Amino acid sequence: MTSRKSLQILTALLALIPCITGVITMFGIHDPIYASAGIPNNALLDSNLRFFGGVWLVLGIALFWTIPRIEKQGVLFAVCWGAVFLGGIGRLLSMLIVGAPPLPFIAFTVLEVVGAPIFVWWQRRIAGSANA
Repeated sequence: MTSRKSLQILTALLALIPCITGVITMFGIHDPIYASAGIPNNALLDSNLRFFGGVWLVLGIALFWTIPRIEKQGVLFAVCWGAVFLGGIGRLLSMLIVGAPPLPFIAFTVLEVVGAPIFVWWQRRIAGSANA
């Protein structure tokens, strides 16, 4: 399997996460994660969760958009992963200020903060090889 093909496959697998969780998050505080936490009805939180769920879903769709011509979609690819990286920084701040979330979210944070720059580097390497 080529490095380009590997990047395409991994991008597709990871793009499923924001697509699926984006739809689920659009349930607002009735999203199974928040519903299980027993969060009381709060219009501001519900509205923000639904909004960010929609944005998250579009980010996943944008990542899928990059896959067929991944070596030529550097700007969009970097913007998507830049958004993920900054979201991870937000999670880190939350951990420092509020406390640690459940373990899966700590793993997501590692992917966001460490993995995002690696994916951008990998795509640029593929793009450079395609231009050589």
